[in-house]
Amino acid sequence: MMMEEEELEFAEDLEAILNLTPEVQLAIEQVFPSQDPLDRADFNSVEYINTLFPTEQSLANIDDVVNKIRLKIRRLDDNIRTVVRGQTNVGQDGRQALAEAQVAIGQLFGKIKDIKDKAEKSEQMVKEITRDIKQLDHAKRHLTTSITTLNHLHMLAGGVDSLEAMTRRRQYGEVANLLQGVVNVLEHFHKYMGIPQIRQLSERVKAAQSELGTQILADFEEAFPAQGSKRAGGPSNVLRDACLVANVLDPRIKQEIIKKFIRQHLSEYMVLFQENQDVAWLDKLDRRYAWIKRQLVDYEEKYGRMFPEEWCMTERIAVEFCHITRTELAKVMRTRAKEIEVKLLLFAIQRTTNFEGLLAKRFYGCTLTDGPGVKKPEPPLESTNPFLEDEVGDDGSEMEDLDRPKKHKAPDNPFHGIISKCFEPHLYVYIESQDKTSSNSGGLTIKSLLQEKEGSEAAKFNVEELCLICSILSTAEYCLATTQQLEEKLKEKVDKTLVERINLTGEMDTFSNVISNSIQLLVQDLDAACDPALTAMSKMPWQSVEHVGDQSPYVTSVIMHIKQNVPIIRENLASTRKYFTQFCIKFTNSFIPKFINHLFRCKPISMVGAEQLLLDTHSLKTVLLDLPSIGSQVVRKAPASYTKIVVKGMTRAEMILKVVMAPHEPSVVFVDNYIKLLADGNPETFQKTLDMKGLKRSEQSSMLELFRQRLPTPPSGADGGPSLSFSTPTPEQENSRIRKLEKLIKKRL
Repeated sequence: MMMEEEELEFAEDLEAILNLTPEVQLAIEQVFPSQDPLDRADFNSVEYINTLFPTEQSLANIDDVVNKIRLKIRRLDDNIRTVVRGQTNVGQDGRQALAEAQVAIGQLFGKIKDIKDKAEKSEQMVKEITRDIKQLDHAKRHLTTSITTLNHLHMLAGGVDSLEAMTRRRQYGEVANLLQGVVNVLEHFHKYMGIPQIRQLSERVKAAQSELGTQILADFEEAFPAQGSKRAGGPSNVLRDACLVANVLDPRIKQEIIKKFIRQHLSEYMVLFQENQDVAWLDKLDRRYAWIKRQLVDYEEKYGRMFPEEWCMTERIAVEFCHITRTELAKVMRTRAKEIEVKLLLFAIQRTTNFEGLLAKRFYGCTLTDGPGVKKPEPPLESTNPFLEDEVGDDGSEMEDLDRPKKHKAPDNPFHGIISKCFEPHLYVYIESQDKTSSNSGGLTIKSLLQEKEGSEAAKFNVEELCLICSILSTAEYCLATTQQLEEKLKEKVDKTLVERINLTGEMDTFSNVISNSIQLLVQDLDAACDPALTAMSKMPWQSVEHVGDQSPYVTSVIMHIKQNVPIIRENLASTRKYFTQFCIKFTNSFIPKFINHLFRCKPISMVGAEQLLLDTHSLKTVLLDLPSIGSQVVRKAPASYTKIVVKGMTRAEMILKVVMAPHEPSVVFVDNYIKLLADGNPETFQKTLDMKGLKRSEQSSMLELFRQRLPTPPSGADGGPSLSFSTPTPEQENSRIRKLEKLIKKRL
């Protein structure tokens, strides 16, 4: 019993000790996986016992189960004792190993300290060894800088002395080479300007440069005096070297040299072509360009090597000549503006633009804007120089420089307008001349045709005249489109400042008027040809017609005129189909109202006469619907806009005749049907219909009174009074009304 009590106490103590955390328990399960319920952390003894003894009968084996458990416990105790005994000396061995490790660490630390001390000693030794070397290196660097500076100073001092001496002796060739070097050396002493000696040398250099500039300008003035037409001097090596010096001096020196030389070179031109001279007028314009060509060739031969190539002196002379010429020509043209004729103006413009093209062949235009940047050198002067060629060929055109390399031909002319711009204020002379001699022939022809037409109403255009009118119309249509395109192109090409001044609306309106007049002539001709037939229709005795036959002679006459004119017009307006359609529409709009007016003149009309007129009206309607393609082998559907006009107009004529055919009794029914089917509230039209029926005046009076009474009540007008308006019926509505009217007539008959 005591043994059991000890075991229970041991179990309780063990349970308290082995109360492990979930993390530790999970680690144990991963290292030592087990399916035994006793190894589970949530072991429940009651459940375990119930598992072993689920029933009362199973308690009979309780002794065996207890013995097995006790045997297992003993084995576990033996294993634990063996393990505990095996670990008895582990602690002592661990302490001994730790002591040995501490001793080894101490020894290692000592060795590291010893190495560090030796390294510090080595570094100190290296510093002591290199101390002298660093001092020597700094000394060498300072010595080199000092020697270099002394050399520069020696060069600067010697250069300044030499520069002053060469300047006095005008040795410009040596000065050109020396001056740039002195300037470059002086830049190294920029930070030493506080030293009096350096500042003094800098001032001497500036003084030498100023003296050189003044001296060179004086030399050029002496060689090329501004006054007088003859040159006192000429090219020399001294001036050539002086130009090289000017490249190094202030840019204003170079500009002054160029200005003086060009002014002197063109002084003769200013005298020869003064405004009061005969050669100054436009008819002698060729002499100006011939003179500058000779001067440029002469310059190349005499002075071409005196100025540096990058100065582009030949081009500068030509450009200055152009500026002077433009100014002088503008001045003389303002003074003698009344003497400018078209041929003279065109001659001057042509020769000037030819000369500008010649300049583009020879020069690049690099001097037109003297801005910063590297300029292209002028092409070398060879035997292909265009100034050495003849100005014009036998045909009066500019000679092409066939031997000139293609690379020298710029795609755009930078000299365009440099002279010819002066002619722009006088271009009105050419424009006025064109207005007087062209663009009016079509209008004059139309006007003359109209006058002939007005002179004789019976006159009819023959085939040639119809073709002429169509040709004028087609030409005017082409000119209208071309003028519009011309206006757009001109606005694209001209300067932006001139865009707003380009307006060809007046010209386009003129061509539009020519087109309208041409169409009107064609319509009037065909319309007038049909007038006799309509007059014959209104004079026929429609009351005495006894039977309905084929179409009446007047219809045949109208159809004949249509077949004569329309195919000719259609064929000659094939390129302008839209204007042929306009012709058809305008003719229909003119013919149908005239036909209805003549229809009202047919009075009185019997029932048979009305039927004959209805048949004639239907025949005309068919012809008008086919009018656009009449006489053509290719039947083309008429435009919807045209068909709508024909159907609307001719349906109204048919309905008028249908109303005339209807009985006038009872009056209320007749009036209501008239108002409903014709949608016409005009009493005059209603009275005309009654006249066609042959009613007496007394009957008409009662009918008119009833008509006014039966009109629908209209909405109030803008002035508060009654106003009557009927909506325009569509062709479908018109056909529907005709069918209703036919049924009503058959019912009454």
